[in-house]
Amino acid sequence: MSHPWERFRNKISHPHQPFWERPALSRRSFFQVLGTGITGYALYHTARPLQLLAQSSVVPLNTAKNCIFILLAGAPSHTDTFDLKEGPWTPGEWNPASYGEIRFPQGLMPNLAERLGEIVIVRSMRAWALVHSLAQTWTQIGRSPASALGSIAPNMGSIVALEKAAERKEGDILPGFLSLNAGGSQVGAGYLPVTFAPFRVQPNATGLRNTTHPDGKARWERRRQVLHVLDDPLRKNSLWGDLPQDMDQHYDAASKLMYNDSVQTAFSFTGEERSAFGDSSFGDACLIAAKILQAGLGTRFIQITMSGWDNHANLYGTIPGLAGTFDNGFSALLDGLRQSSLLQDTLIVVAGEFGRTVGPLNSRQGRDHYLQQFAVFAGAGVHGGRTIGETDETGAYTVEPGWSRRRDVRIEDIEATIYSAMGIDWTTIRYDDPLNRGFEYVPYANLDIYGPIHELWQ
Repeated sequence: MSHPWERFRNKISHPHQPFWERPALSRRSFFQVLGTGITGYALYHTARPLQLLAQSSVVPLNTAKNCIFILLAGAPSHTDTFDLKEGPWTPGEWNPASYGEIRFPQGLMPNLAERLGEIVIVRSMRAWALVHSLAQTWTQIGRSPASALGSIAPNMGSIVALEKAAERKEGDILPGFLSLNAGGSQVGAGYLPVTFAPFRVQPNATGLRNTTHPDGKARWERRRQVLHVLDDPLRKNSLWGDLPQDMDQHYDAASKLMYNDSVQTAFSFTGEERSAFGDSSFGDACLIAAKILQAGLGTRFIQITMSGWDNHANLYGTIPGLAGTFDNGFSALLDGLRQSSLLQDTLIVVAGEFGRTVGPLNSRQGRDHYLQQFAVFAGAGVHGGRTIGETDETGAYTVEPGWSRRRDVRIEDIEATIYSAMGIDWTTIRYDDPLNRGFEYVPYANLDIYGPIHELWQ
């Protein structure tokens, strides 16, 4: 009789299993905490110490210093974009063409068509859920939000920020995790300290907002001094433990962003720069991501959210604008990182929360929710110009996984891939969670249920 985990592995590994038989199943801005004082900050305190279960059975690739994760919220149609399946419904102006093994709608994304040699398209990826809020959270935490620790699980970016905290230098004044254009689905640090929460920014040409006091720098400093006068007596109370030190670190980190020319420069851009990235909010985010990494101020993980892909109706009237915006911004991001010699050190991952129904359009000329999806990878030594995995003639199911585990790629595998590229042991289990269950960086990875797609580098 097979072991229970082996039966589970077999269940998630079958590439032809119909979707109805497959397992179905808050977050704080950096400056939000500034005015809380010790009493308010207690609400943000988490368990200590941070204890780890030593793991030594895996060796991370460690090819990336940074990671940019682009979430295409709303779920783009895979068969109209990165897993193109042509039919009578395909608009002629999309001008599909073959680039080696890649069939691509060059009329829809002409800039990327010229840069396919730098990307890998994973076509054998499959989601676990078809509800936007659930799947978008799942995509950011790499596990079911309904699992035992799902409600307190941190964003992948928070794990990266925590793991890379020991590498921070004197000039690293920006948070380790930056989130651009985040919507309501943004996942934060979970049960981890607020230090590792995403620093949420809506880019604009005038730089980082809320980094000056309306009455001037001197007034800001005096208010900080008053806060110490009020709070210092509480600091002497042993009942507070490490809270005063934590709060001081948080205040100091935020204060370094204020009245700082290097920060303002990194978050500002000219009209000419914006035009090169497509004159859009998504392009602005890609531009800021490139500038932040070029500035080298301590950010290691950047999440960019691009919404608008929930196209149940009028797909072919909507997707050209969306795809064009993505094409301009993403292509310029690749170019900017390459020109600054950062592309070789930066892993870029693009994914939605799931895909779209296949074949002809629905009665409203759109596509509905579907489990099959894609992911795009670039940078950090990824060998571009190819695909991993193959779907059937309609794009409904994986017929060739294209990687060593011989099954659909899951978001847990994407998470493990990011950690491995960043030099992080994806099998790590922490024993600092408030439920005392043991928090796995990637669920079941220590049992080898999920793991990195190392074929990206082969």
